[in-house]
Order: sequence, then structure tokens, then C-alpha cells
Amino acid sequence: QVQLVESGGGSVPSGGSLNLSCTTSNFRFALYCMAWFRQVPGKEREGVAIINDVYATKYADSVKGRFTISRDNARSTLYLQMNSLRPEDTAMYYCATGLSLTCNMDVWREYNYWGQGTQVTVSS
Repeated sequence: QVQLVESGGGSVPSGGSLNLSCTTSNFRFALYCMAWFRQVPGKEREGVAIINDVYATKYADSVKGRFTISRDNARSTLYLQMNSLRPEDTAMYYCATGLSLTCNMDVWREYNYWGQGTQVTVSS
């Protein structure tokens, strides 16, 4: 059974940093696209960043230059380093995979497997 478990969320002041982790198991992590999404209650889930099997990355315009997605295939773990956090970054953050080489962060429904989420709260 595919498992994804996020950690590293918390409450920080504006300008602060957090490093999210997503530990995974029961699938060949190195082969597939991995993604970070976020969601605020009442709003659509939003793609934040993706990384494919050859380490190519893509970011939402709102986080470019502030967030960095990375992966450690030996540890089957996905990361999201978040710097210069803003109040508008407040959301539940999820890691996800579709067990696919296709890497698209515009359509969250293409991802079949999700973690439980980790809350990030940025105060002004």
C-alpha cells in the first residue's frame, strides 16, 4: 500500500523558514514525479512545486525564488524548503504522486496518492 507522510509544518512569523518532508513507502519512489500541493479551506487545491524522475523542477509563480523542492531517492523522501514565508503561504501542505512520469501541477486530480497533510501558518 502506497504511503506518504508529511512532516515539518508549524507556525512561523512572516519572513521565516520551514522545511517540509514527505517520507514514502511501498512504491519505487525514484521512478516517479512527486508534487507538493497546498489548500486553504474553501479554495481549490493549488500546485506548489513538482520534481520529476530526472530532477527537473517547476514552481508556481507565487513561490518561485522562495521555495525549493528536492528529493532523496535513497531515502524515498521528498522535501520542500520554504524561505521568506508570507501570510498568504498559510495552508495545509500535501505531498502527492500519481505513480506516473507525467508531471503536471495544474491538475491535482491526476494524483492518486496523497499524504495526510501538514499545516503551515505564517503570521504577519
